[in-house]
Amino acid sequence: MIVVERIDPAGGTAHRISIRGHELIADMTAPDGHDAGPDPHDLYDSALGACKAMTMLWYAQRNGIPVEGIHVGVVRDASQERQGVYRLTTRIALSGPLSEEQHDKLIAVAAKCPVHKLMSEVETQIETIAVPYVGEGERP
Repeated sequence: MIVVERIDPAGGTAHRISIRGHELIADMTAPDGHDAGPDPHDLYDSALGACKAMTMLWYAQRNGIPVEGIHVGVVRDASQERQGVYRLTTRIALSGPLSEEQHDKLIAVAAKCPVHKLMSEVETQIETIAVPYVGEGERP
């Protein structure tokens, strides 16, 4: 389970995200927050970039493709988000002694990463449940 909790209930806007022993900080950007970490849109977008990078590396390692550097940039266009369109553009740069065929195969593999599919092909259903919060030791 991923747990998100406010760090400073007395006034801060930052939240701690705990995932399998790892911790991240998320916050709102100014003027609403203090920008102490990426905002939720940044985390969503970065999941796509990270998945593409890791999927290419996984494929390259299993197929003997000598990729060395993998750089994935994610550009967001949220100008139509309220109309139901959230556009992400990924820009991928690879380095290493790759043939053109190997390069093109890795780019094609990036489009098949699980998060890309999750974001574009799967209906996500979200259920929100209120649970009692008893005290400091209690967590959802």
